[in-house]
Amino acid sequence: MKRLTRDQIAARVARDIQEGAYVNLGIGLPTLVANHLPKDREIFLHSENGLLGMGPAPAAGEEDEDLINAGKQPVTILTGGCFFHHADSFAMMRGGHLDVCVLGAFQVSVTGDLANWHTGGPDAIPAVGGAMDLAIGAKQVYVMMEHQTKSGESKIVERCSYPLTGIGCVNRIYTDLAVIDVTAHGLKVVEFVTGLTFDELQRLTGVPLLRAAEVLPA
Repeated sequence: MKRLTRDQIAARVARDIQEGAYVNLGIGLPTLVANHLPKDREIFLHSENGLLGMGPAPAAGEEDEDLINAGKQPVTILTGGCFFHHADSFAMMRGGHLDVCVLGAFQVSVTGDLANWHTGGPDAIPAVGGAMDLAIGAKQVYVMMEHQTKSGESKIVERCSYPLTGIGCVNRIYTDLAVIDVTAHGLKVVEFVTGLTFDELQRLTGVPLLRAAEVLPA
């Protein structure tokens, strides 16, 4: 079984972002999506620190320390892009003006609950940022994450044990093993990687899955 790389997961997410969409990419893995957006689609990337019209990462040596995303990573800005106050950015997020947000996660439940800001560890530093605003404000919430923790536990769970970011907010999950929709009937596997059987995916996930329709090439 060959797992998708982080860039391959990002490319798969990018395929589902439609022409004309206004999109926020969360900190961490989701920032990679900017580098894989189809060239023939006009997609508007929003950053919660006050930027609309964000482009891909700059080439080495061409970074501008004043041009960063919410994760403090250097970015580019496309023709027509603009800057605005942090409060205006959050008004966009909370007001339902974003079509899609792509977030990382520690856990996603079978009903689409999201936990992505704190593990509950006593020494962990709280870092909720704008995740709660995005989770409830965006029209579609995509989660991009590795399927399992480093210790082999599934990040897709019956019920989140970490503090929640949002309840029932996740629409689709993208992992290094599969693409899974959160539906009223349960978790529907849309695709899974070549070399992996549905039964094995079910075992690795540990919660009930509805059978996949096709296989995702690795």
